[in-house]
Amino acid sequence: MGHAPPLLLLCVSVSFLGGLTFGYELTVISGALLPLQLDFGLSCLEQELLVGSLLLGALLASMVGGFLIDRYGRKKTILGSNLVLLAGSLNLGLAGSLAWLILGRSVAGFAISLSSMACCIYVSELVEAQRRGVLVSLYEAGITVGILLSYAVNYTLAGHPWGWRQMFGWAAAPALLQSLSLLFLPADADEAAAHKDLIPLQGGEVSKLDLTVPRYSFLDLFRARDNMRSRTTVGLGLVLFQQLTGQPNLLCYASTIFHSVGFQGDSSAVLASVGLGTVKVVATLIAMGLVDRAGRRALLLAGCALMALSVSGIGLVSFAISMDSGPSCLTMPNSTRLPGLPGDSALPSGISPSPLPTPSKNHGEKVSSISGQSKPHSAVWASTGPPFWALGTVAPTRPAGEHVLLHWTALLCMMIFVSAFSFGFGPVTWLVLSEIYPMKIRGRAFAFCNSFNWTANLFISLSFLDLIGQSSKGDTPKEHFKFSRIVDSLLPPLQKRRGTIGLSWTFLLYGLTAILGVGFIYLFVPETKGQSLAEIDQQFQRRRHQVAGATMIPF
Repeated sequence: MGHAPPLLLLCVSVSFLGGLTFGYELTVISGALLPLQLDFGLSCLEQELLVGSLLLGALLASMVGGFLIDRYGRKKTILGSNLVLLAGSLNLGLAGSLAWLILGRSVAGFAISLSSMACCIYVSELVEAQRRGVLVSLYEAGITVGILLSYAVNYTLAGHPWGWRQMFGWAAAPALLQSLSLLFLPADADEAAAHKDLIPLQGGEVSKLDLTVPRYSFLDLFRARDNMRSRTTVGLGLVLFQQLTGQPNLLCYASTIFHSVGFQGDSSAVLASVGLGTVKVVATLIAMGLVDRAGRRALLLAGCALMALSVSGIGLVSFAISMDSGPSCLTMPNSTRLPGLPGDSALPSGISPSPLPTPSKNHGEKVSSISGQSKPHSAVWASTGPPFWALGTVAPTRPAGEHVLLHWTALLCMMIFVSAFSFGFGPVTWLVLSEIYPMKIRGRAFAFCNSFNWTANLFISLSFLDLIGQSSKGDTPKEHFKFSRIVDSLLPPLQKRRGTIGLSWTFLLYGLTAILGVGFIYLFVPETKGQSLAEIDQQFQRRRHQVAGATMIPF
């Protein structure tokens, strides 16, 4: 076992650098978008297509990536995805037109989505049960650091000529380091088990079980064989409740809530990004320390319950106080949350820089001038001041005396919500998905659930404006996900049939969904801490097993 510590550190680097690459690539567009808009004269629609192209690439990867992971192996898939990311980064760095930019972003989105799935599965299979939770959760911590790193790089390169090209190019650095670490690690658990001097793997049981391991088809995910239908229910339930609790949309109000408690102007945007980012990091570190002690179920139940209380609290507070924010053409779509993806880091996503230049109200027109700004460097500073998480500008108004307590209550609820997601759904969902499926179908099953994660993310984002009753207003203050306008232009008849329930009731609906999520976790999600992957598989193969004293009914 003399070589175990350095090899374990390599596993740590693979997980962390994978998450860092994911987080960086997701949010680097926040600093590059305004320089790109100025250099290429992009219209609002073109900006939306550029930002959303990464999400489309990631969705495609979730549909086909599982077959690549199971066919070619986890290690080869990660290395291949890093090569694809290098190609996408090179394309973005050399792009001379919008078409090449969109292509590069789509390729990068495909690469990071594929890598995220393969990385979580690879690490979960390679390390022993007592370390699996920490190392897979480390991927989530890497995402957070990658997001913060992207802001630092954006700020540093904002004043440089063609700085946006370098912003995109730096995404290749962590991917190259991760590839270098992978070269010294075994291809899979079987190869590692064959070398006694490598990482202590699940007692070598993977190799022994592989002699009689069954093979599965994709359709087996929906059959009763080995209780696969139950496993699929658990996986889909976790990813859907992760999104249906509304975390991508709720966090769009972070800057508004900071502003409402008295932090005026740009400070509210900075605090929304740095403050919530810090909360996210701390909560993720707490999750890493507890996931192999308290267990997966405990973190999921506690996190989901706190999310229900906090989002309901914001909904109740919003009955009494206004949470409107100003419009912005450069508003970012919700392409940065994945990582409820692996990556669904729950960091504020779909939020635009503040302040931003005021473009023409016709979002199809080119944005060729900036109102009130005559110096080019002013626009550059605007892209690096408050970084991307701040909502559109809010008119500076101090909270009324009688509402001060309510404003601070909303802020506290927001902090609790971010923390709860970050030590619950954020890291644990993808850890559980990497554990509950048999090895021979794990890649396809993980990708199948991940595709529902992306789809649910799109659905929640597209429906948000309609739920709060703002989608038909030309000057809507909540156009944080502008792809909805693309859909609206394609399907205008649906506009008349959409119902609205208002902002407060929308948040309360998310709270109700979180309560249902608590019930789902309690009834259907088993505890897997301290168990090898083989033991988890055997637990599911039994037609009935105990979960926290209650009998789980098989499907």
